[in-house]
Amino acid sequence: MTQKPLQTKAYDYIKDLILKDAFAYDTIYSETKISKEIGVSRTPMRDALHRLAQERYIDIIPSKGFCIHQMTKQDIIETFQIRSAIEGYCTVQIAKDHKEDRSQKLFRELDYIMEKQRKILETTQDISAFVEYDNQFHIEIVSSLNNRTFHELFGSYLFQIKRLAVLSLGHPGRMQETIEEHSAILNAMKCGNLAEIYSVTMKHMETPKGLNLSDFCYS
Repeated sequence: MTQKPLQTKAYDYIKDLILKDAFAYDTIYSETKISKEIGVSRTPMRDALHRLAQERYIDIIPSKGFCIHQMTKQDIIETFQIRSAIEGYCTVQIAKDHKEDRSQKLFRELDYIMEKQRKILETTQDISAFVEYDNQFHIEIVSSLNNRTFHELFGSYLFQIKRLAVLSLGHPGRMQETIEEHSAILNAMKCGNLAEIYSVTMKHMETPKGLNLSDFCYS
């Protein structure tokens, strides 16, 4: 079995801890200490940290270590701009090719995801569980075009997308609205409705963006 490069090992280790909420937002963490924990030297650790900083998981504090990245207003705006550009294009292309076998397969996968979301809404209303399916809904759409650049760029924003979704879904009625917006997107793609698909996709971007920005302004 081939071992991971040390930089990848360090990157995966820290990213996994971040995704598990193992780090506090108001604490500076020592790269030296974590290097010793996982048995890597300074160079691969620094390479891993720089990659995580580029993907907005962390902020590097010179001569001290790193801390979890605090979301800014500009982060919110840029995240939704990237999403709108990528997903707006993807949903239009899928609608154009709605009769293709690969599109039909995608629609079945999205129907399944939405069933899971509806069940959560009707039972636990667990935001964390709902967000996992929400992410999957959008990942499936982006991945369906088999565009490696889209997939990688979208993936680099997934952490922020998830954080913002958790915050927006905390607003009363937002879970129901999300399902309705997903349904509108899916139905427009299934029907090849080019007159509607872009506008319903953009609505699904603009509504949570507005909620996230309002939370930021009053935080």
